[in-house]
Amino acid sequence: MTDDSSKLETYVADHREELIDLALDLLAVDTANPPGDTREIVSLLEEYLSPLPVGVDRFAVDPAKPNLLVTVPGASDGTRTLLYNGHLDTVPFDADAWTFDPLGERVDDRVYGRGATDMKGAVASMLFAIRAFAATATEPPVDLAFAFVSDEEVGGDAGLPALLEADRLAADACVIGEPTCENDRHSVTVADRGSIWLTLEATGEAVHGSRPVLGENAIDRLYGAVATLRERFGTRRLELDPAIEPILDESVAFYEPTMGAETARELFATPTINLGVLEGGEAINSVPRTARAEIDIRVTANVQTPDLLSEIRECVADCDGITVADVSWSVGTAEPIESPLVEAVASSAEATTGERVYRRSATGGGDAKKLRNAGIPTVEFALGTDTVHAVDEYTTVDALVGNATIYARLPERWVAAVDRTVASG
Repeated sequence: MTDDSSKLETYVADHREELIDLALDLLAVDTANPPGDTREIVSLLEEYLSPLPVGVDRFAVDPAKPNLLVTVPGASDGTRTLLYNGHLDTVPFDADAWTFDPLGERVDDRVYGRGATDMKGAVASMLFAIRAFAATATEPPVDLAFAFVSDEEVGGDAGLPALLEADRLAADACVIGEPTCENDRHSVTVADRGSIWLTLEATGEAVHGSRPVLGENAIDRLYGAVATLRERFGTRRLELDPAIEPILDESVAFYEPTMGAETARELFATPTINLGVLEGGEAINSVPRTARAEIDIRVTANVQTPDLLSEIRECVADCDGITVADVSWSVGTAEPIESPLVEAVASSAEATTGERVYRRSATGGGDAKKLRNAGIPTVEFALGTDTVHAVDEYTTVDALVGNATIYARLPERWVAAVDRTVASG
């Protein structure tokens, strides 16, 4: 550990109560999305950062959903930039269902509140890392950029997509503070899965429910089409990129305690098909004339989703009375498991926790995919709990302190990892 790393770690440890207070201050601001109003919390961040020698810039395409960009100059004279990303909005909550205050409450070593682990706790740790650099007069080895964004929980366009569209994010690597821990197992998420979100519509012939043989039941047709999709594609072995295999091995090891090794392997070896919405019919005694289904299909990173979608369209065309009403898709992305960014985040976390950090794929996909597709190598990492979106969501004091320590350590380790890669050639 260098002197600078030691100074930063000591500062975080010695001022942990201030970090906890900061997390509670963020939790006290309701940013449930919808409606996702983040003006108050962005103002709080601006006030917190105002005494520090950093650049602060508010950017908004929706006045109620601003984003905050923060820059910390480093020793690289602008030649390298490490980006930290965190979202300020949360999912909604029912206060009556909570045992603790959903707008923040500390009980012993736990900090409760909506967003405590997803992800206001990590945002607080990022802010505290900024403060640690300033308070210890430590110049980071590279420029640091922070994007605190809105509108993530509903996949809206006012947050990260708006910043990318406006070309406001220029970085060589990024870490997103999404919680990546389950049941005391730590991980850095280095890949996501591709998706096909499919809306199918069925038409039939309505008749009285007492004479169904005289009509065509649209719901039956629709469910039959879904069953056909599952039969043709749900057990198909995907052609996986060999570069993904090491990530899948780590992923299986990570998920094995909760779902078993075989199930975990199948999760990535074949597409998953979930019937999320099924609508149709007007009355119990009528054969429905129309029906609608929304289906979520996921495939492993680097599988060419458009090719699969083309086959799905052909399959749907063979089903009587079924049409594709809407579709959106994405190709899953991944960082090489040996990349400097993955190595830097994982080694920083292992040094702080003293435990193994798995390098795994997520089962879904989010902002990391957007950033990778914009050409910015990206991973997700934050210590936390598996209470994301749950009643009585909480993080721990150790997680807050650990994240602040890891985020402060990260620039030095990332530069060292990049330099080793360049030297080896």
